[in-house]
Amino acid sequence: MLHRDTQVRLNIVCLRQCLRWLLAGICWRTIRFRNDCSWTPRSLVAAALLWAWSDEQTLTERFFVVRKILLCLDKEQQQLATSYQAFIKILRRWTKPLAALLQSVLQQRMQATLTDCWLTAGYLVFAVDGSRLELPRTRSHEQAYSTIRHARRVKNSRYKRRQAKDAKKVNSPQLWLTTMWHIGTGLPWDWRVGPGDSSERVHLREMLTSLPAGALITADGGFMGYEGLQAIIKSGRHVLLRVGANVRLLKQLGYVREWTGTVYLWPDRESKRGNEPLVLRLVVATDGKQPVYLVTNILSRRELSDKQVIALYARRWGIELFYRHLKQTFHRRKLLSREAENAKLEITWSLFGLWAMSLFALVEAMKQGITPAKLSFAKLLLAFRRTMRDYLHPTEKNERLCERLRQAIIDSYKRANKTSRNYPRKKQAKPPGVPQLLTATKTQALRAKQIKPVLRKGLTA
Repeated sequence: MLHRDTQVRLNIVCLRQCLRWLLAGICWRTIRFRNDCSWTPRSLVAAALLWAWSDEQTLTERFFVVRKILLCLDKEQQQLATSYQAFIKILRRWTKPLAALLQSVLQQRMQATLTDCWLTAGYLVFAVDGSRLELPRTRSHEQAYSTIRHARRVKNSRYKRRQAKDAKKVNSPQLWLTTMWHIGTGLPWDWRVGPGDSSERVHLREMLTSLPAGALITADGGFMGYEGLQAIIKSGRHVLLRVGANVRLLKQLGYVREWTGTVYLWPDRESKRGNEPLVLRLVVATDGKQPVYLVTNILSRRELSDKQVIALYARRWGIELFYRHLKQTFHRRKLLSREAENAKLEITWSLFGLWAMSLFALVEAMKQGITPAKLSFAKLLLAFRRTMRDYLHPTEKNERLCERLRQAIIDSYKRANKTSRNYPRKKQAKPPGVPQLLTATKTQALRAKQIKPVLRKGLTA
């Protein structure tokens, strides 16, 4: 007589349930592999996610660990590629279509399961920012991503002597990552990857089509520009940006009915071309040290008050914490891939892995009334990696993956002031200055009257 406990449950069951929930609803029929291929689209995506979650020291070791887990997850699939090179080759071939399917499903899952934190102040708010990731100094990376940067300074004789030496020095290869981050849930929505000297503004325009209509984009002063703001406004989205001393705003132009705080962004080049001025609202926030100047194209204070504008921009800081999680906790400050194309694969699936595990953990945490701000990324990452490491071990009482994720909350003790430590590491960079707020000249006012405002009726309502 067998004395086997029928209630024993392995950790592999928790992983299977997690992947089944994340990949549910994806139509795999649109992607067809060769008949002699041992991979299926679903198994390849599952392998890529597990590959991103693994904490092995090398990418090759991560693949071999993931391969063992996959063979236990799907007993019907007993044959898989045995080499890391074969796995990377097929992943490079199919990442683009697979990523499009997975991104669409995760976005829909966010909207369907996280309704309580989907909107903020009545708007669907996204923060956008960029950051650099280091790469190994290989020939492939240097040819693809290295750029020579010269400081902006007066060309004196001393500078000319050093220019020849500086031209020979190539900066360390880096990737530039621009991320669209959902403020309410704290999860990524979209991203773009390029060389270290890529333009954040170009990346933002490329990501506009993935945003729902009426979304509100908040960003720092690096995204301020006439063409970028015009593209956002014409696409039916809203914008909330910080402005500094490098921005010139006009007042009393008479283009629309003006209220307190109504300003215009209308560079001379655009006015001479006959392009219409951008009508904005200026909000000044004081943080106790220095004023912060914000502009938005939401002109009505009934739709978005000044306090809400300041609060929304303050929550933009969450994207900085997201990058800290990615680089420090998730150990993606410096990528491991030594080939240029493989580096893009690594960061792409790392972001999908971070997104997927955070979404699954947040859904479980909100069942216990835990808000996204209280969820600890370090603890949820530890829960996933423990489950992967002990995938053949029985689950202990109250130690299943879902139960661990419900306990993955930040600690409650209050931190001391950082200035009391040995290394305060204070920022030396000067904050943005006061924007130039000029009264429109008669010539500018006359030129504005000659332009028929496309949205005059909506702006004056």
